[in-house]
Amino acid sequence: MVERKSELKRRYHRKEKMAKLKAKLAAAKNGGEKDVILKKIHILSPWWIEPVAAR
Repeated sequence: MVERKSELKRRYHRKEKMAKLKAKLAAAKNGGEKDVILKKIHILSPWWIEPVAAR
């Protein structure tokens, strides 16, 4: 049961961190800031791709 709790804790922390990084990515002004944030996102979730902006 201890392993399951630590597994869930990791998952919830990753979810919170991803939400913060996605908010920062949406607010990023230039390409340099976006690149830094995208690198951090890809460390957490390597297969994540940035959604295409809706028209």
